[in-house]
This record gives sequence, C-alpha cells and structure tokens, in this order.
Amino acid sequence: MLPESVPKRFTGVTGEIDCMYAVTWCPTVRPSRVSSFPLNQSHFINVDTRATWHCPFSRLHLHHNQIVVVLYVQGIGTKEWREFGRTEMIENTLNPDFVRKFVLDYFFEEKQNLRFDVYNVDSRSSNISKHVASLRHHLCVNSVSLSWARLSALWERSLARLELVWRGCCRVSQARNAGTSYLQQRSSAIAGTVKVDVYDWDRDGSHDFIGEFTTSYRELSRGQSQFNVYEVLNPKKKGRKKKYINSGTVTLLSFKVESEYTFVDFIRGGTQLNFTVAIDFTASNGNPSQPTSLHYMSPYQMNAYAMALKAVGEIIQDYDSDKLFPAYGFGAKIPPDGNVSHAFPLNSDCENANCVGIEGVLEAYYECLRTVQLYGPTNFAPVISQVAEAAAGVTDGSQYFVLLMITDGVISDMVQTKEAVVNASSLPMSIIIVGVGPAEFDAMEELDGDEIRVSSRGRVAERDIVQFVPFRDYIDRSGNQVLSMARLAKDVLAEIPEQLLSFMKSRGIEPRPALSHSPTPHIHIHL
Repeated sequence: MLPESVPKRFTGVTGEIDCMYAVTWCPTVRPSRVSSFPLNQSHFINVDTRATWHCPFSRLHLHHNQIVVVLYVQGIGTKEWREFGRTEMIENTLNPDFVRKFVLDYFFEEKQNLRFDVYNVDSRSSNISKHVASLRHHLCVNSVSLSWARLSALWERSLARLELVWRGCCRVSQARNAGTSYLQQRSSAIAGTVKVDVYDWDRDGSHDFIGEFTTSYRELSRGQSQFNVYEVLNPKKKGRKKKYINSGTVTLLSFKVESEYTFVDFIRGGTQLNFTVAIDFTASNGNPSQPTSLHYMSPYQMNAYAMALKAVGEIIQDYDSDKLFPAYGFGAKIPPDGNVSHAFPLNSDCENANCVGIEGVLEAYYECLRTVQLYGPTNFAPVISQVAEAAAGVTDGSQYFVLLMITDGVISDMVQTKEAVVNASSLPMSIIIVGVGPAEFDAMEELDGDEIRVSSRGRVAERDIVQFVPFRDYIDRSGNQVLSMARLAKDVLAEIPEQLLSFMKSRGIEPRPALSHSPTPHIHIHL
C-alpha cells in the first residue's frame, strides 16, 4: 500500500547535495506451467532496486518531516512517466536508508528508463502532480545479474517405465533408456520440499499414475545412500487396501548441481557486445537528393535507415564499453577511383572503420551519402565475412559480435551469403537484417533460420544466428518515430541473449566472475 502522505518539495535549501543510489539485482523465475526449457531469458529476470540517499548538508531542516523516494518508469516509445512505487517514509534524518525495494522486469531488447524523485513529505494531499521534486535522478537499466541452478538426479527404479514430474516450477524429461530418467528443476525455492509423481509411461501420452513420494534438496544432496530410497505410494490404493505397502521404490543413483548460466551472467563477467553496422548504398534506394529516396535526408525527420540504426544501436551501445562501432557500406561506387565496393568504411578510413558512438555512425552515414555514388549489386557476403573474420579471433567468451545490416532489396549473392552465414554460425556472432522500403523480402526469410536452418553445400548452420524483419511492420500509423523505433528494437534484439548463450554453451564457455563494482557513484544535484 502506498503511503497516505505524499511528497512536497524541499524548501529553503541552498548549496549542493550529494545523492547516492545503489542498485542490486535478484532473480525471480515464474513459469506459469510445466514447460519446455530453456525459458526466454529476458522475460524471467527481475530487477531489485534499493535507494540510499545521502544529504550531508545540515542546512536541510527536516525536523518533523519525512523523506520518501518515488520511482517512475517511462513507457516504451513515449515520453510519459508513470509512478511505479514508493519507498517507506523515513523521519528526521539527512541520510535515509530505505528498506522497501522496487522489483521490475528486465528486458535486454528494450530501453528501460527509470526516474527517482525524492520528496519531503509534509502534506496530506494525494495528488503528487501538484508537487515539485527537489531531487531527481534518471537511470537506464542496461546491466543486471542472475544465475540459477539446474538439478539433475539419476534414478534407479523397480517399476515399469517412469516419467517423473516435479510439480510447480520444474520440468522432468521422459526416460532416456530402460533404466534412467533425468530430473531437472529451476526454482528460487530450491531448498523446499519436492513432491514427485511417478507414472507408467505410454507412447500415446496416456500415462498411468503409479504413486508419489516427497524429497528435498537437502536429502538429494546426500547422493546415493540409504536415505535416498523412496517408497512410491498411491493414496487411493493405500486408503482402500489394508495390506497395501507401496507401489514400488525409487533409488537415487547420483546427484549433481549444474549451473545454467544466463545472458546477464556473461555481461556481469565482462562479455562485451561488439556492434557493427552495414548499410545498403545500392541505386534501388533512389537518388538521396529526392524526397522519394529511402536515403533522403529530411530536415524534419530521420529516414528509415537512420531510424533502424538508431533504434538498435542505442540499446546495444550500452553493452560495449569503448563505444567504438565499425560501420560499413555496400553496393556503391566510392572515391577517388569510382570502383564498386561491398565493404567500404563509412568514415572513409580504410585503416580504422570505427565511429565514436551511434551519433558518430549517423554522422559518417550522412557524410557518405554526399560522397559516394549509389550503384549495385546488393552483396551481403563480403561484410558478413569481414565481421566473421574478426569474430574468429575472439572465441574465449570475452566478446560477442552483432552485425546490423539495413537493406532495401533482394540479395544478389544469395549462394555466397548462405555460405558466409553457415561459416559464421560456429562463431560468437549474430546477424540482424532490417528491410526498409516497399520491396518484397521473401528471399530474406531463407536466411532467418527459425523454421529451417540455413545450409550451404551440404553443411547446415550450427546455430540460428540471423534475425530478419521488414521495418514497415513496425511503423506507427500516427507517425510517431520514437514508438516505431522502440517496436523495431524490441523485436530484432529479442533473440540476441539466447543466441549468445547457445554459442557459449556449445563451446563450454562459462562466464567469468562478476567484475568488481566501483564505489557507488555520487550524483551531484544543484538546487
């Protein structure tokens, strides 16, 4: 319940106030049913935010007053803030340490802006919009931590074929051979009592209930012993048969705890997302000086290329510490010789294609439109191979490469592109393709291996690393570019965490220990 008293601005305050916030993280997994794993990593991570505010100036006369922090969250693609929650009120202190926590879902693919407002409460009004906060700090959620465990238990049984179901928040696979079944669980209540239902497995799915038993993590952790032999009891048979003893026994043969790492474990351990951009400069985009061109630089709004670049880049850049992004173009004649290139640096520096920040990439893109001649064809393979070459040199889990390709048409070198994708699928690399304009992109679906994995010359891609979307599907009808960009980023980035994990798992790479955090930053606010 929110406090009845509500904020009123600090009054009579001069000087500078140090405001220190501390952010911590906690895992919460909430499957609504027994489901196949792995779960979508983004949707089951919660952010646990605590606030500590230090106001060292004795000029704040807070006698008989109360301090409260209000958290606001910003809607996707909007500038509107809505109240998420409030801390408890703390009386008569310059350095309140709040106990109440804010718990929010974390999504990698979204830009999540938070705002903390600090108020001095001395009003009974319930309308906080009438009050002005004296202290305010904005925070963007972009790095969290989480780990969970998977428990595996190998069972010996004196029954027919079994299927073990761990009720509530776990999944158990069917028997893998005549004598074993694997029990897998993910839960925050790892030490609690576990009820195991035992079934007679039938191929048609009509499994017959045999009985049940209970155990716990503590008991299972003892391993194979006399304590881990369980009688399987059927409550109905026990109730109507006086001589009923049990329906068999289940014996634990082995037990181990395996770490099931998440995307954020690798981020906390220092894994960087190396972001590269490739932009289509073929003639099918139209003359950049004409308003009908997809490359037209309007003084009033961004074109589709700039919007796609900014939407994806502004989220990924927070996971790259140096903010240096290689940016390339393809399909244009470039100066001074006018030769066609399919992997030229947007900044015209053949030795170093890095641009500083997403704004630097945009500046290089705009400048490039003034110097190159749009031509063709639309070849993807050269840029993909160039990024793959860089990714091949970093396979220790310290970096993961994300290539964003923005194009308006059909790929001209599909055979070579498929070969490049298959080669890249064994590397720490993902490819995002955004189609702009009205063209049909049916051929692009061949590269997006959601249904059928990409193959080339008899080799099948090791992983699904390509995500393709047409930008027109995300354009807001009212013309809200911010909302269009947010929708695009949410969709195209959603698969990155799982693709990163699939590579790390396939190579047996574990996240490094979490980087030590620097002292909590001080935010200086002048009143």
